[in-house]
Amino acid sequence: MDLKVLYVKDAGIKSKERIILQAVNDCDIGTYLLFDTTYEGKYISDKVRHSFWLPDKKVKNGDKIIIYTKEGEEKNKTNNDGNNSYFLYWGLDSTVWNKDDV
Repeated sequence: MDLKVLYVKDAGIKSKERIILQAVNDCDIGTYLLFDTTYEGKYISDKVRHSFWLPDKKVKNGDKIIIYTKEGEEKNKTNNDGNNSYFLYWGLDSTVWNKDDV
């Protein structure tokens, strides 16, 4: 696995909700798909509600990929530590992540 989930921030707040991933190896994030599921009772179901295929983009170990649930323009910035942050937008009209801590 070349990416790890760091955390979900501001779950349930449409204007801010995002998931933050970090590259643990150099890779192309275009080989990854992000999706959310539902629960059946206390168990995670296999029903996919929303999916987001990450764009073809080469990232380096330590780079962050921030995926906002809302619409927006893709952009990136170089951080003080020399790594990059890539801001992507899912383009959904509603939030997807549970409001509970992840």
